[in-house]
Amino acid sequence: MALNIVGAGFGRTGTLSLKLALEKLGFGRSYHMLDVYKHPDHAALWSAGVEGKAIDWEALLSDYSAVVDWPGCYFWRELSNTYPMAKVILTVRDSEKWYKSMYETIYQSMQTAQKSGDKTVDNPIAAMAKKIIMTQTFDGRFEEKAYSISVYERHNEEVQRTISKEKLLVYDISQGWEPLCHFLRKPVPDVPFPKTNLRETFHRRLGRSSSLFSQ
Repeated sequence: MALNIVGAGFGRTGTLSLKLALEKLGFGRSYHMLDVYKHPDHAALWSAGVEGKAIDWEALLSDYSAVVDWPGCYFWRELSNTYPMAKVILTVRDSEKWYKSMYETIYQSMQTAQKSGDKTVDNPIAAMAKKIIMTQTFDGRFEEKAYSISVYERHNEEVQRTISKEKLLVYDISQGWEPLCHFLRKPVPDVPFPKTNLRETFHRRLGRSSSLFSQ
């Protein structure tokens, strides 16, 4: 199965909602961080890619027609080059709201794991996530709000500079179905847009005492 859509947006920009929306529109399965938990052996492949080793994208994503969220968005350039016919969707939201959401969900989950004594080196998924998100993307400086927001905004600008306008949708999920369906040339479904993975949902799913990266 050829990859049709590359999601270039950072986590906490509505990536899970986008995954569900794409599947509702008939694009097949969309790879998301949640899929790494279904396939723990994938963590080593993503980690190797961060270290500069080649990833066999055809093998890794053979059952998927789209990839969204981390770890895939870290490799948006490689994926768009490997699949030149794929369209790119850059999910975005207000920078301040994005940082607040990241801080209160993903970052706090990682901190909970560390404070409870979990050893990320014993959990390849946790190690991969920490390496890609906190170390490689935010240079170990995520707590510095201004710096993290600058990383987020530079990323969004770089995607828009690199991907041709006809292949790129800059998308805020609060816009609902219309811009997404227009871009993908699909009819608008007669169902509500799947807005999920809000902060409250994130904590309910994990449990406030548990950690995303110690599962």
